[in-house]
Amino acid sequence: MTAAAPPPVIVLVRPQLGENIGKAARAMLNFGLTEMRLVAPRDGWPNPDAGPAASGADPVLAEAQVFDTLAEAVADCTTIYATTVRKRGVSKPVLTPEEAAREVHGTAGRSAYIFGPERSGLETDDVALAHKIVTVPINPEFGSLNLAQAVILLAYEWSKGVALASPPHVPLDPPAPHSEMEELIGHFVRDLDTAGYFFPADRREATLRTLRTTLTRTGWSHNDIRMMHGIITALGRTKKQS
Repeated sequence: MTAAAPPPVIVLVRPQLGENIGKAARAMLNFGLTEMRLVAPRDGWPNPDAGPAASGADPVLAEAQVFDTLAEAVADCTTIYATTVRKRGVSKPVLTPEEAAREVHGTAGRSAYIFGPERSGLETDDVALAHKIVTVPINPEFGSLNLAQAVILLAYEWSKGVALASPPHVPLDPPAPHSEMEELIGHFVRDLDTAGYFFPADRREATLRTLRTTLTRTGWSHNDIRMMHGIITALGRTKKQS
């Protein structure tokens, strides 16, 4: 991958609802994309419904550029990817989002992902302007992606090639020494004996074996075991008080 490769531009062609533009902006910013271009938005721009739907991705909306035509919107781009199914009469290379992302990272010039209107998608003339088609492998029985979903799929694949922050890793507590587990098992057994749980008596050993197997199956930490002691004690106290 080429470190100098600029992020792709997201171009929404004739988007219909401000809410969907906002959701697309949210999808972009989640994965580090910030440049949105709008081609002839149906309800004009700015749109008051976009902000609430963006859920904090306001910088993307604030910097969004509006164009009258798709050709104007991608005039500075060297590679244009049309996100659509194959169009009759248009012969273009067809890529998956992952393949397209690899190409974008390996291209020094600006790349653009173009998305069509929510209801109908890109028209044949829009696709003819693009260099390649990006199609998402999808369930043939239900191929229904909304605009934001389509944007997030491509943005996510692109983001794999950049250093975005991952959620902080929280280490698990280390497993407790086995002696603490033996004390917990003993606590269980004492209270279960008091409650008359081991019945009939000839099943006691088999039941104890099952209990031990269950409790030792997971890596209980010191705090896990302390909590279980407290639970057993509280349950026994409740029974005595009643």
